[in-house]
Amino acid sequence: MTKPRVLISDKMDPNAARIFTENGCEVDVITGKSPEELAAIIGSYDGLAIRSATKVTSAILDAATNLKVIGRAGIGVDNVDIPAASAKGVVVMNTPFGNSITTAEHAIALMFALARQLPEADASTQAGKWEKNRFMGVEVTGKTLGLIGAGNIGSIVASRALGLKMKVVAYDPFLTAERAIELGVEKADLETLLARADFITLHTPLTAETKNILSRENLARTKKGVRIINCARGGLVDEVALKEALDSGHVAGAALDVFQTEPAHESPLFGTPNFICTPHLGASTTEAQVNVALQVAEQMAEYLTTGGVTNALNMPSLSAEEAPKLKPYMALAERLGSLVGQLAHDNLTKIAIEVEGAAAQLNMKPITGAVLAGLMKCYSQTVNMVNAPFLARERGLDVREVRHDREGDYHTLVRVTVGTSQGDRSVAGTLFGNAQPRLVEIFGIGIEADLEGDMLYVVNQDSPGFIGRIGTLLGERGINIGTFHLGRREAGGEAVLLLSVDSPVPAHCIEAARALPGVRTVRALKF
Repeated sequence: MTKPRVLISDKMDPNAARIFTENGCEVDVITGKSPEELAAIIGSYDGLAIRSATKVTSAILDAATNLKVIGRAGIGVDNVDIPAASAKGVVVMNTPFGNSITTAEHAIALMFALARQLPEADASTQAGKWEKNRFMGVEVTGKTLGLIGAGNIGSIVASRALGLKMKVVAYDPFLTAERAIELGVEKADLETLLARADFITLHTPLTAETKNILSRENLARTKKGVRIINCARGGLVDEVALKEALDSGHVAGAALDVFQTEPAHESPLFGTPNFICTPHLGASTTEAQVNVALQVAEQMAEYLTTGGVTNALNMPSLSAEEAPKLKPYMALAERLGSLVGQLAHDNLTKIAIEVEGAAAQLNMKPITGAVLAGLMKCYSQTVNMVNAPFLARERGLDVREVRHDREGDYHTLVRVTVGTSQGDRSVAGTLFGNAQPRLVEIFGIGIEADLEGDMLYVVNQDSPGFIGRIGTLLGERGINIGTFHLGRREAGGEAVLLLSVDSPVPAHCIEAARALPGVRTVRALKF
């Protein structure tokens, strides 16, 4: 079996290459390449490990004909065109936890630097001055820290602030009351936080909702004398408005590690009194850079060798422990999606994926992804679990997931229902021996069949002699039947026949089958 090939295109800890090798990958470390040079070599690689220097554009992705995964050693993925990667079926991963402590500590360090005016006092003293009375700081003990964003990094900052005997008020739409109690913080709305906080730190991604969350209007709502720290993302704070607030004295101090435009060679804030800044150093410690390099190598190697998905930004995560258990379910789901797509792929408006029994206890997202991957193969030959949801959204397909706790006729069941212009169409399947995908129902008719290779699907009026006629027709045309699966609504009613055959059924043979008495539908299927 050919080993997956990985390219490390940015400088990172050398142990990352060792981890790839130890986990069954071939790895090349080639750094400093121009976009054109990278595009010329990327086509032979399955994985691309990067930091912030490499820009993975749509042009690079077009050249990456074998690429399966991009791993960013760090949190930010501004240098990766994620929509283009998703459309190409490439998983994009980051390492959101490897530098969390480092970034949180930097925020705390900047808070102290603001509170005691350390950069200005250092510059003054080193200039030969002794301006002891000029630098009158404030204590952080007993002050209120306003936390905008209480995720992984924000929660670490909260823990450190509580250790400094600060009060912590947190604004985060995703923060539950239970989690707030667990963290020891007070959950509040943004307006309350702005009015009460002596210090404000930001720990949220840059989205349409968070862009300029500290706008001119919101800065005006802050408590006079507030100090602001941003180690998260540039663009969360209106930099022009922040300068005005510093100049007026409404904001007593501000510290930015990130800027709207980076590298920040110029900024309206540069030279402003009571403003300090650092060049995006939040993750810049030896420990953090080692951690993120090792983590990205472990995650990418796991995906390329076992299918485990960790910290993916464009598909459901699937741990190495979950992968073996979910693998047969995903195979079943993919075949059910493929079956319903081949039989009812016109004018689809919606799709529902339902699980019950043992399947209801599992991570459902990979099952849904596999169903969509099977379905979308009707529309694209280059489809997988990554780009299938993207293609489904592109076609306006409404996707719904349903988990049933009830117990049915099977110990585990996956049902796929699509809405068509002729009404809903449903197929269902189970696992035989907890491993082998097996169809158990098609469009309301019970039928047990393996979905493999080339098959022929026939709907006919149940009548004596039909099986002989279809068998004779195929035999006369040199098509060998592997297995025969029958189902019917009732005696003499609508019947379904699923045949596995040793070779594709040609169009002329399908036309001949359609001409047989009582036949309503004939389709060639491929799995």
